Amino acid sequence: MMKRQHTVAIVLAAGQGKRMGTKIQKQYLEIAGRPVLFYSLAVFQNSPLIDEIILVTGEGQEEYCKKEIVEKYSFTKVGKIVTGGKERYESVYHALCAVERTEGIVFIHDGARPLAEEEILERTLRDAEKYHACVAAMPVKDTIKIADGEDFAKATPDRRSLWMIQTPQVFEIPLIKEAYTRLMQRPEEEIQVTDDAMVAEQILGTRVKLTEGSYRNIKITTPDDLPVAELYVKQMREKR
Repeated sequence: MMKRQHTVAIVLAAGQGKRMGTKIQKQYLEIAGRPVLFYSLAVFQNSPLIDEIILVTGEGQEEYCKKEIVEKYSFTKVGKIVTGGKERYESVYHALCAVERTEGIVFIHDGARPLAEEEILERTLRDAEKYHACVAAMPVKDTIKIADGEDFAKATPDRRSLWMIQTPQVFEIPLIKEAYTRLMQRPEEEIQVTDDAMVAEQILGTRVKLTEGSYRNIKITTPDDLPVAELYVKQMREKR
């Protein structure tokens, strides 16, 4: 695929990962001998579609990431390491403030999602250039129930209309910068967003394209995810 615009990848690694139940943050846990964050950065480092990477870390982890991740594994596209905020949306905003380009495409990716592949980058870049905003996503496989306040099922939405949202989430730079700038002008107690697509949808009324991701593109959230990710990593290595 021939890209037409400058591209920036923001990789978020400032999360606490409380559901992992470990003292080590999930982005630094190892899969097949390397940290989760290594794989999340490597897909952008190795892609000819990506020009630069901005890494977002937790406060106090900047030097560790520089030495033990960026320099150790020669991630030469990482031009900036930015300190994140206490919430995901604050971390994204800090990174967007560090994006110097006023035009182009930005990929926003969770550092705890180590199994994105080049094909996903190709599809999301294509759709971002065509539709201005898109997210990697996959149709749900299971029946979903909506619960009432007492954990009883009260509704069953049509599974055909439900998608699992992944990252990268990909946008034209001026669009997502404007959306986040307006978001941050709101009182903190009024901000209820869980991903970047919601910011574009709620603030600007942007229609966000759902672009095919992969069922392998899992997020490391609980201890059960680690052996699954390791299996996928080994399969990907064998395929190469």
